[in-house]
Amino acid sequence: MADTITKEVGRNMTETAEGTIKRSSNSETGQSIAVLTDKIGGDRGLARVLAAKYGDLHRDSLDCEWRKETAEMGKKSVRKLLNELSESGFSWRDIARMVHVSVPAIRKWRRGDAASGDSRRKLAGLLAACNLITNHYMVDEIASWFEMPLPGTPITPIDLYAAERTDLVFDYASSQNDPEQLMNEFDPQWRERYRSEFDVVTASDGNFSIVKKEL
Repeated sequence: MADTITKEVGRNMTETAEGTIKRSSNSETGQSIAVLTDKIGGDRGLARVLAAKYGDLHRDSLDCEWRKETAEMGKKSVRKLLNELSESGFSWRDIARMVHVSVPAIRKWRRGDAASGDSRRKLAGLLAACNLITNHYMVDEIASWFEMPLPGTPITPIDLYAAERTDLVFDYASSQNDPEQLMNEFDPQWRERYRSEFDVVTASDGNFSIVKKEL
């Protein structure tokens, strides 16, 4: 809903500006051009404010839905939560990393040992996040998607989730921000930290490929 409103506002602004430009060009007056410049500048500022506002609303809505889904998934047993995550393709190591426990702890839970309420919530949260991303953004093979590095970086959604930046995981899945903007928010020093002589590019078959940068 928010995305539709933002696009509609932007389209109206563009159409208004284009119409004004045509009229100003016909009148060929410097004063009209100056007025137009001020108007476009004002509209541009308004568009920036609207984009920020609806961006925050979108994140808040996703976070609310995620927490609700987490509560629903939390009704399942720990063993069932682990089985569903495993069936989705996640390794025990990656699950352990994202919920901040050890692999031996997961092995114990699989054997029937009790898990703390906090650990159960974290497992439920991970499964809820996977369900939300799959349902909203049509991501196939969710575990493989979590393992895929963001273009141009070694950082994966697993890294973002383990750093408790679920908001960025959802942003990446929804394509609301390009990977560079997302990385700027995650780690402002990422370019220096992850400097590499290789690039991740999209190959002709649509899959990602690693190539050496041209010097």
